[in-house]
Amino acid sequence: MRQSSGMRWSNWSGSAVSTPERIVYPSSIEEISRLVHESNDQGKKVRIVGSGHSFTAIVPTDSILISLDEMQGIKHMNHYHSIAHVWAGTKLKLLGESLHALGYAQENLGDVNFQSIAGAVSTGTHGTGVKFGSVATQVVGITAVTADGSIVECDANHNSELFKAMQVSLGSLGIIAEVKLRVVPAWKMDFESRKVNFHDCMQQLDSLCASNRHFEFYIFPYSDHVQIKLMNQTDAEPDKSSFWNNFNKIVVENGAFKVMSEVSRLLPKSSRSISRLSGKLAPVMKQVGHSHSMFATPRLVKFNEMEYNIPAQHMQAALEEVRACIDKKQYAVHFPLECRYVKADDIWLSPAYGRDSAYIAAHMYKGMPHEQYFADLEQIFLKYDGRPHWGKLHTLKQKQLAERYPQWEAFHTFRKELDPKGTLLNKYLEGLFIG
Repeated sequence: MRQSSGMRWSNWSGSAVSTPERIVYPSSIEEISRLVHESNDQGKKVRIVGSGHSFTAIVPTDSILISLDEMQGIKHMNHYHSIAHVWAGTKLKLLGESLHALGYAQENLGDVNFQSIAGAVSTGTHGTGVKFGSVATQVVGITAVTADGSIVECDANHNSELFKAMQVSLGSLGIIAEVKLRVVPAWKMDFESRKVNFHDCMQQLDSLCASNRHFEFYIFPYSDHVQIKLMNQTDAEPDKSSFWNNFNKIVVENGAFKVMSEVSRLLPKSSRSISRLSGKLAPVMKQVGHSHSMFATPRLVKFNEMEYNIPAQHMQAALEEVRACIDKKQYAVHFPLECRYVKADDIWLSPAYGRDSAYIAAHMYKGMPHEQYFADLEQIFLKYDGRPHWGKLHTLKQKQLAERYPQWEAFHTFRKELDPKGTLLNKYLEGLFIG
């Protein structure tokens, strides 16, 4: 197995860092199993990393870090049942391109595509659309290596409770090596970006959700501008490369925003004006393309993020409190709030468990203080029965989380049975699951 030692590891935003004893890159399930057996014999802990896009300290370890970068691609395609057998380390961009080459696509995705499929599934990563669940709901089978090195398989019909626990598990039940994904025929997307004011957006929430396959919106602090994004299936042919669309995505949404972000960092009092300017510059555009290439948008400006799930019916009320809080506290923030919808599911640790959900995400430019801003917004989300996104910053610990997840104790039972020594936990996960 390829491996390195003494290398500093960092997540995408730089919010979590560590220097593992070794970073190991297995290329098969058997190699993962052997590595876990060896780690147990040596009394060492093991953590797993996908692409390092989680903002929390879910990955850092001073022991053994396993990367699945060598386990990428579609292992097998079951055309009869439209199920793709996918290596867990496969990055979402590669997965989208590989599925498209076979005539398939995922039904829904988030707006970033450099995560690994296992990482996206395990942390409850989601897109938007009232008829669609998180990425984990597309998974119909999992093969994993547990803390003692055993290889287990589970799906809805075999080890069904373990399956529901493992779909969103933060890597605490086992190292996912392969997933079976339910896919759909490749489809084309009609994408539209509009600008509206906050009041009109709030009045249209129900109709925008009902009349569009995917709908999300962005609220700019200190501004009445709201950018809405509408995504629908179409039979139209994909556009040829559009200069203005690419200009908006790369130059305006990233290049110019990077400059404005640096100004905000150096001159925090300018954040309010820059947020208003960003709202005015929000692109108005239309584009048609293949779905796998349209969901994701470039993310070249680094930030830290907190995101909470609340019951869908509370979206407007929560946002009105958030806006009032921002106006009152006058935070130095210029990043917009990202708002999305997700269908209820039955996955034990999914934030959308048992309820149609709204997600509200707050961002802060890397290098600017985010702690008080996130803490104050977190209290608003908790008031509305909020559950944190597992890959985003939050302050909740075991006792608070147990109160918010009906299946928490059932999950905890599996975790103790599969990993009684805490081999797969790090300090951060111990705080979540042990207290």
